[in-house]
Amino acid sequence: MYSLNVRDHFMIAHSFAGEAFGPAQKLHGATYVVDATFARPELDADGMVVDIGRAGEVLKEILGDLNYRNLDDEPAFAGRNTTTEFLAREIFERLAAAMRSGALGAGAAGLTSIAVTLHESHVAWGRYEGRP
Repeated sequence: MYSLNVRDHFMIAHSFAGEAFGPAQKLHGATYVVDATFARPELDADGMVVDIGRAGEVLKEILGDLNYRNLDDEPAFAGRNTTTEFLAREIFERLAAAMRSGALGAGAAGLTSIAVTLHESHVAWGRYEGRP
């Protein structure tokens, strides 16, 4: 299996509902380092997993929609705890949609998985992986 990874980051504010979150129930900030990993069993006709330039641009655009936002104020996330795991899935879904729309290039049609890892700190991260 071949894979290619691109990395970026974004900063948000949010709060959580529920006793399980302790002090994180209050409004707080987070800076995430994001790894998007694209995989396929065989390289495309150009010898690539996916166009690295396009993948980086698409990830930057997706994160730009979240960057410097209070996620508590975003209608799309109303009533949801925007945990690290939840956000990893959200970014995955947006990357998969970009792949299906052709934004990652024609060669991306051969992708069999996309994994999104959100590093909340140097000791904690969450990940979502699925078929696009």
